[in-house]
Amino acid sequence: MAVTGSDLSVAKEFLIKGELVAIPTETVYGLAGNALNEKAVLSIFEAKNRPAFDPLIIHTDSIDKAAIYVADIPDKARVLASRFWPGPLTLLLPKRQIVPDLVTSGLDTVAVRIPNHALTLQLLSQLSFPLAAPSANPFGYISPTKPEHVDQQLGERIPYILDGGECEVGIESTILGFENDETIVYRLGGLDINEIESLIGPVVLMPHSTSDPKAPGMLKSHYAPRKPLHLYRRDDIVPGSAETGYLMFDRYLEGADRKYQRLLSPNRDLKEAAHNLFAYLRELDTLPVLEIKAELVPSQGLGLAINDRLQRASVPATA
Repeated sequence: MAVTGSDLSVAKEFLIKGELVAIPTETVYGLAGNALNEKAVLSIFEAKNRPAFDPLIIHTDSIDKAAIYVADIPDKARVLASRFWPGPLTLLLPKRQIVPDLVTSGLDTVAVRIPNHALTLQLLSQLSFPLAAPSANPFGYISPTKPEHVDQQLGERIPYILDGGECEVGIESTILGFENDETIVYRLGGLDINEIESLIGPVVLMPHSTSDPKAPGMLKSHYAPRKPLHLYRRDDIVPGSAETGYLMFDRYLEGADRKYQRLLSPNRDLKEAAHNLFAYLRELDTLPVLEIKAELVPSQGLGLAINDRLQRASVPATA
């Protein structure tokens, strides 16, 4: 299994050598490699068993550094970056030639963000290259929010996990791009759309893709547990068999065994629900149940991103 620790010099050494390191962010743990080293980038795809048509996000620690890798930063992008970086915002921008096509799956845009995690920001500040870092999990499975999640799934494929504790936000970043003077949301995530619109006006939601995503995290089937996941509106969920697990929003389901239930937020706090989402899906997936019933949360604020993850986790991988 991988070594887990908080030694930046060890992580830095592995990355400079072209090897992979799991890194903490405020959203989820990322599987990081030198974004300018095609062998390292290929290793990311191989370790995750990720299809080459699904592009990666590159991470750096300043807007000035981000400008090295993108050809243009529109005014709206600068407004958002100045407000939300470091943070759970990814901007999809025209790429410079220095960024390998393998990172962008051949697209002429690259996804860039500055993560809001002190340890990883320190690491990025010490590197002369950005890090390509999708979530540190086998492709399509639940994203990791703790170092032990990474070790359980990818520990035999990577040498080091940089331990930054549990991720604060718990779901991936919101991805935005710009087309024909419109702001496009390619992926709902840890940043409330209302906060974005308060700064730059209305945005357009891009539908998911089955095989031709324009940005990372757009596939219809993703973030899924191994057990079948079924979604229900609040008043429609009813107890199943004794071999059913339940992911509930704020209250236990009467008539079902509580040891097979997890509450995302007893206080109806959507930030808390987002923080707990992937961890609780993992817990339910390890219990002796044959299926999982999940309650959709209110479709507002971060609830939109939570329901997005639940909906895609419920789609069979062959769909």
